[in-house]
Amino acid sequence: EYIIRGLGFIKSLEDIENIVVGEFNGVPVTIKNIATVQLGPEFRRGALDKDGQEAVGGVVIMRYGENAMQVIQRVKEAIKEIEKGLPPGVKIVPFYDRTQLIHRTIATLREALILEIIITMAVVVPFLAHFWAGVMICLTLPFSVLIAYIIMYYLKINANIMSLSGIAIAIGTLVDMGIVMTENAYRRLIIHAEEIKKGLKTRLDVVFGAASEVGSSILTAILTTVVSFLAVFALEAQEGKLFKPLAYTKTFTLLASVTVALTLTPVLALYFLKGRLRPPEENMLVKTLQHYYEKILRWCLNHRVAFLLIPAVVLITSLAFILPKDIISLVVFLSIVLVILGFILPKKAKSILVIIIISSLSLVWFWFSPRIGREFMPPFDEGSILFMPVMRPSVSLTEAIRVIQIQDKIIKSFPEVEMVVGKVGRAETATDPAPVEMFETIITLKPKSQWRKGITKEKLIREMDKALQIPGVSNIWTQPIVNRIDMLATGIRTSVGVKVFGPDLQKIEEIAQEVEKVVKTIPGAVDLYSEKIIGKPYIEFKIKREQLARYGISIREVQDVIEMAIGGENLTTTVEGRERYPVRVRYARELRDNIDALRRVLISTKDGAQIPISQLVDIYFVTGPAMINSENGLLRAYVLMNVRGRDMVGFVEEASKIVAQKVKLPQGYFLQWSGQFENQVRAKKKISILLPVSLLINFLLIYMNFRSIIKSVFIFTAVPVTLAGGIWLLAFSGFNFSVAVWVGFIALFGIAVDDGILMTTYLDDVFKEQKDKIKTRQDVIEAVVYAGLGRIRPAFLTTITTISALLPIMFLKGTGAEVMQPMAIPSLGGMTIEMITWFIVPVLYSWREERKLNRLTN
Repeated sequence: EYIIRGLGFIKSLEDIENIVVGEFNGVPVTIKNIATVQLGPEFRRGALDKDGQEAVGGVVIMRYGENAMQVIQRVKEAIKEIEKGLPPGVKIVPFYDRTQLIHRTIATLREALILEIIITMAVVVPFLAHFWAGVMICLTLPFSVLIAYIIMYYLKINANIMSLSGIAIAIGTLVDMGIVMTENAYRRLIIHAEEIKKGLKTRLDVVFGAASEVGSSILTAILTTVVSFLAVFALEAQEGKLFKPLAYTKTFTLLASVTVALTLTPVLALYFLKGRLRPPEENMLVKTLQHYYEKILRWCLNHRVAFLLIPAVVLITSLAFILPKDIISLVVFLSIVLVILGFILPKKAKSILVIIIISSLSLVWFWFSPRIGREFMPPFDEGSILFMPVMRPSVSLTEAIRVIQIQDKIIKSFPEVEMVVGKVGRAETATDPAPVEMFETIITLKPKSQWRKGITKEKLIREMDKALQIPGVSNIWTQPIVNRIDMLATGIRTSVGVKVFGPDLQKIEEIAQEVEKVVKTIPGAVDLYSEKIIGKPYIEFKIKREQLARYGISIREVQDVIEMAIGGENLTTTVEGRERYPVRVRYARELRDNIDALRRVLISTKDGAQIPISQLVDIYFVTGPAMINSENGLLRAYVLMNVRGRDMVGFVEEASKIVAQKVKLPQGYFLQWSGQFENQVRAKKKISILLPVSLLINFLLIYMNFRSIIKSVFIFTAVPVTLAGGIWLLAFSGFNFSVAVWVGFIALFGIAVDDGILMTTYLDDVFKEQKDKIKTRQDVIEAVVYAGLGRIRPAFLTTITTISALLPIMFLKGTGAEVMQPMAIPSLGGMTIEMITWFIVPVLYSWREERKLNRLTN
């Protein structure tokens, strides 16, 4: 058996040169007789530059759903293997590596977690005055976090900045359940110490009774927190991918903490709460706390209206920071003020005067108070810069390379810059359809310890932008990850953009330029660039059909010559082992490098005559589109911009109004604002529906526990009060409202009612025990004070551990802190003002009991 094959592959230049294309007087004519055969480059539409020198580069694209850290590690291992076979002097140098960003972020979170645990331990132990009680409470932390990690592992949830932030902002809450359980067991063991000594009760009975007493409260408190996060679980698109890991990890840790508090903590209490257990009156810290708490509580109970006006004013003034400055919002604001004052103030003539004064002051405050800005996410410092300048569409590849080399040398001259790598045009991949006029320059920065004194990233970008003002170049500054996300989500490569739609490209470009001029006048707009659609130079060959008919030449034959002789065409491929190279036919450069030479290009007729192409076509210089973009079947142009120095949503609202007033659009044309703010608007709509639903479910959970709407309302007053505290701190700290802030408020609303539940549970128990003794208003007050004093220590500890655990986050400076801080601010501000609910719930409870007593007396 034989395999028959003919060997005729082109394997060298000589093989091409010796190809016969005809004969003359019996002599063969080969390609080398009529053409020059040489090695040449492939047609280029892009280039890579490193520090001002041209280089060769590659990009690794990670598959969807893969772990970035693991993929990067495997890529580095593969590079080590490849380097063994590289020629001498050739090496592979990474110019963008997310590993350091991931390490820096996790280091920041690790620092926060360690500080939170240490501070929590430092707060708990002194107030209980029992080392092992403190250890029992703090054991909740490692057990809860480890259980959460196990669940994350099996559900394939990666440990990243968002998932670990869920644990970080939950640390203070995790110990709350342990505090309540341990403190109640501690207190009960002191109360029943004599009975235990006499054998009337066992330690097991006392601890079991203590656990049963607060078990339902603990479960209700934790369920309200978990239910609050239903709104986060329902988020979709980009915000869903960002915050769902956080919601999962926080939920896992909270459920783990309540499991530990209800199972492990009572068992530990049985064995560890031994020795001398100091009653609260022997602990100087608790004694001081109870002294001042009783003093303030008695004043509040005796001056109910004056006291309730304090949280009312805090709430009213905070609403002005978030409501828009318009007539509808003003009416809503005034209605809220009147409802609150109508509930608090007694129905007397002098109350009307108070209402008028407070309402007038509220209106003035509403109209003149500043507003908190809005954005999708707080800016995250990736540690590197992406510089994306754009040139005119007419720029050649040679000129583009020259410009980017100048830019890279200027950027490299800054002492804060480690490496600069710029890309012109596109890489040889369908994933990168960038035109030649678009640059992408990744600037890797040195560690901040090596920066000039007083320099920040914002200042550095401004300095670079000033140094890179080159005629014909529009500068755009962003960051690599943010840019990729924005481009994938909206098609806009800046934080904000305007899409101009219409049927005519020329008119679209004119409108885009007009929009750019208008937006340029609005404060906050930077890096403005209206897309240049028309501007690419074309040489057009307009075929004369009558002339073609005279010579018997077809349009196809003329087009073939234009394509092959002038443009160049790949006719075949050489086979050199496992390598393949195209063979291209084209006129020599001197025969096609000017308009006169193009006119002399020859066309063959059927009888062998050679006709100059100028007799068959008219040659024109025209300008046309460099790239035609469409969206939903409509032609589209961009106006790109970034926003600095103000909130993004506020900028878009102002800019869209001004553009709508000043830019008159012809029929068939329209504008669409796009960018990151779309995510914020979508998330806000979703949260505005789901958050009230989750709060209603929370209310129902509280009602199911107490079987009283009035008591549930008393407990739920913590929600508006803590909302006010969070808003005040947000306004004071200078952060904008973002999805991260809303997630922080959702986390706050879940824990805001915990102290109210704790207080109300014990108030019910006290009034049940003393119902036969309560005959007068003073008896009611004494019972309320007694119940308040009995629960102030756990209430104080649960609140203060939450606050103290969040404080380290506010002072973090590392990578990722800018994302964690907006999430922590609502809980920090809200839980600080939440301490007022230690008085609100007893005051309202006292008011209810006094009314009941009055009805019975009458």
